[in-house]
Formats: sequence, structure tokens, C-alpha cells
Amino acid sequence: MTVSMPLMMRGAVGFGCCPMPVRPPQNSLPNCFLGRRLNDHASSRVIVRRNRRGIVAMSMEAGVGVMGTKLGMMSVFEPEGTVVPVTVIGFREGNIVTQVKTPATDGYHAVQVGYRRVRDRKLTKPELGHLEKAGAIPMRHLQEFRLQSVDGFEPGERLVIEDILKEGDLVDVSGNSIGKGFQGGIKRHNFRRGPMTHGSKSHRALGSIGAGTTPGRVYKGKKMPGRMGGTKTKVRKLKIIKIDTELRVVMIKGAVPGKPGNLLRITPAKIVGKNIPKN
Repeated sequence: MTVSMPLMMRGAVGFGCCPMPVRPPQNSLPNCFLGRRLNDHASSRVIVRRNRRGIVAMSMEAGVGVMGTKLGMMSVFEPEGTVVPVTVIGFREGNIVTQVKTPATDGYHAVQVGYRRVRDRKLTKPELGHLEKAGAIPMRHLQEFRLQSVDGFEPGERLVIEDILKEGDLVDVSGNSIGKGFQGGIKRHNFRRGPMTHGSKSHRALGSIGAGTTPGRVYKGKKMPGRMGGTKTKVRKLKIIKIDTELRVVMIKGAVPGKPGNLLRITPAKIVGKNIPKN
């Protein structure tokens, strides 16, 4: 029997024109499934576990911090005559340890600190009971500082600002930024404006936000007009210029988030290899 060349090229041989067997693909899953991938030689699913030590290190502080109140900004003259803009931060009654967390009780090391004394009627009964258990006064704000070790901390202990902060040290300051309301792309994302003359109709317009058919939608996270500010912000590695123990204020170089009267969280600056482990 003679088989024609076109038939052989189409893969049909023998009686009945049976097609030649085709080898199945070895891996039918795309490379985007990095977290969950099926093994080629086994039917069980292999789950790739990612290391969470990096996440824990990011949430850990370099040391216990304190809370303060932003009072405003001013200028300070250095001995050589240089003018330095500083932010003045005051400290109300508070900065008392309200709870010490250990791996035996909570699974990690942390110190909870309270700030700003208030009347009893301003707090709920569970909050009052929590503070009375630590022997602390009623306070408005409670924040937690996750540390490598909590040795030496006791509930009811009052933190001394001069022992934690020193002149010349670098600190991280976090707080809520000033709310700007609904703003456009130029103010919110520093977009460049369009031509203002020569018949242009797009002066401060956003521009294209994506193609029509593909992808046929607007990607998540696209920079567009919206509410600006009013979010938690952290400014890192600010230098302490002066500490006044009589007035109970600290002067920090530069600007910090929020308006005067805003609550601030001050912690030692994270320096990898010095006060934060590399791994």
C-alpha cells in the first residue's frame, strides 16, 4: 500500500488514517503560580512556604519609644550661625507602661504604653479595668512597641524621656498627616500639566487611564484624583537638636506629620546591623 505524501505530512499512517500520538505537555501551568504549583511527577499539591522573618523584623522597633504632642515649628541658631528649622514636641502626663507582653502569654515581646491623662468618664469600663490592673492612671492613647526583649519593664513604670531620647540621636516620628481633601492629579501625584494655550483643552486633566479593549478596565492603584492626606505617615531618621527638661519639650530637626496638637509616636531610628538584625 502506498501512502501519499500529503497524508504522511498530516500524520496519518496505516489503515483507518489514525493520527500519530502527540506527547502531552510536561507542565501545563503558567509560571505565575509561584505560591501553589503542581508537581510533575506526583499528584499531591506542593505549597511553597515563604519566610516570615522579614515581616517580623519590619514590625519590630529598635527600642521602646514614647508619645508626644506636636506644638509647632520654630528656628534654632547653631553656634556657627546656621539656622535650623525644628519641630517642638511636648509631653503631657503619661508615657506609662500599661502592659508587658511575652511569648509565654501573647506569643511575642512587646511593651504597651499609655499617654495623655483623661477623666474616668471618658473611658469605657473595660479600658478602665485594663489600666487599673497595671496600676496606671486613666489615659486616652495606648500604643504598643514590639521589641526583641522586654527585660526590665514592669506595668505601671513611668518612662523617663531623658533616658530614652538623647541630643544628637536619630529618631523615627509617625503620626497622621494633614488632610487636604479631594485633590487632582497635579497636587496629589505631582503630574505635569498640559499646555495652557494654542487651543489645548487639557490643561490640568488626568489623561488616559487605560486602553478600551485590552485590558478593558482601569488597573487597581492607578494614580487618579482623590482624597489626599489624613493617613498615617512616618518620617525616618530625624535628628534631635535639643531636649529641655524644664519645659518638657524636644526639638527635632525638620517637619513631622500633622498639625499642632497632633499625636506623635517617637521611636529610635532603625539602623540595620546596629540596632536591627540583618536577618
